[in-house]
Amino acid sequence: MSEANEAVHGRPAAAGSDGVAPVLGTTGLTRSFTQGDVTIEVLRGVDLAIAPGEIVGLLGPSGSGKSTLLQAVGLLEGGFGGSIRIAGVEAAQLDSHGRTMMRRDRLGFVYQFHHLLPDFSAEENVILPQLIHGSDEGAARERARSLLGSLGLGHRLTHRPSQLSGGEQQRVAVARALANRPALVLADEPTGNLDEGTADIVLAELLRLVREQGSAALIATHNERLAARMDRVVRLHDGRLETT
Repeated sequence: MSEANEAVHGRPAAAGSDGVAPVLGTTGLTRSFTQGDVTIEVLRGVDLAIAPGEIVGLLGPSGSGKSTLLQAVGLLEGGFGGSIRIAGVEAAQLDSHGRTMMRRDRLGFVYQFHHLLPDFSAEENVILPQLIHGSDEGAARERARSLLGSLGLGHRLTHRPSQLSGGEQQRVAVARALANRPALVLADEPTGNLDEGTADIVLAELLRLVREQGSAALIATHNERLAARMDRVVRLHDGRLETT
């Protein structure tokens, strides 16, 4: 079995010099876009390592490349230079199917907008990714109810997204992201569409659940106050990452 397949299917990756293999590691990560005769360099050699169980805040103004970085490490699009390693696997070694399996088995995503399936209930939105992952329907339903219950949505299981408030919708999105117990959670401005009070509550719940299940997380935000709740903060500036 190849290194890529081993990691995707759960074989532990080689440990680093400190004895712990990072869940995410990027080296010299670059991304540029061409507009006419102009080349815009969005990422200029980003080096980042996130340890198992570590929650890292990603700060930077709008247009600084936070979403581009998350798209890269989430294996959502190509065109990047440098190295991206997830669970010890170099992304360049993975074909399209391998990337899909990596996203399914190792990654969880929370976006600024919930992107829930409108014709499915809150419970069904959390069950579905588990079924795709190969979980038994009964176990998937139990996991969905447990997660939604812990997020204060036990009485909203059968409600569709249109019947939920913005904060409730985002809680369902958090439950969906964590349903398969991903090694790494990627969140792109997960509270950016909420009022301040609701944002505080949803972020606190996201951090609590991530910590409880031992996942690592990279959470992009423009909010310094929210970022201060995380284990470590890094900043994107002029396409490069700065640690604070």
